[in-house]
Amino acid sequence: MKIELDDLSRPQIHALLNEHLQSMYELSPPESVHALDLSKLRRPEISFWSVWDGEQLLGCGALKELDKRHGEIKSMRTPQQLRRRGAGRAVLSHIVAVARERGYERLSLETGPADGGFEAAHRLYRSFGFEDCGPFADYKPDPFSVFMTLALR
Repeated sequence: MKIELDDLSRPQIHALLNEHLQSMYELSPPESVHALDLSKLRRPEISFWSVWDGEQLLGCGALKELDKRHGEIKSMRTPQQLRRRGAGRAVLSHIVAVARERGYERLSLETGPADGGFEAAHRLYRSFGFEDCGPFADYKPDPFSVFMTLALR
């Protein structure tokens, strides 16, 4: 498994991000979908990584700098047919390590509710020590959002 900083130019990435967006819109009302499209993932404050096994894309994840001490995890996804191979855990571990290297004190994320199809994501984040928190950055309270955070120091 190889994790690499990605420029978002390959068709496999486009297909996975389209799958991600489509899934989010199937599970949540439009006003509660906070997934980023390609143009928003290309912003300078976002680093995006892909996970590969040879030529096969196993997953992706991104880190958005909210400020010099706080990062946000975005676009965590593994293809539906390739789940449970460790790619999600690998990219999350990589993102946490990069956040620590950057000197962030906190890493946060927004995801959907466990009973809304996001149970596996909750298990993964909790296994890293993430805990529930309130809305952060520009988020507002939303019954279709769960906010989690991890203190890095």
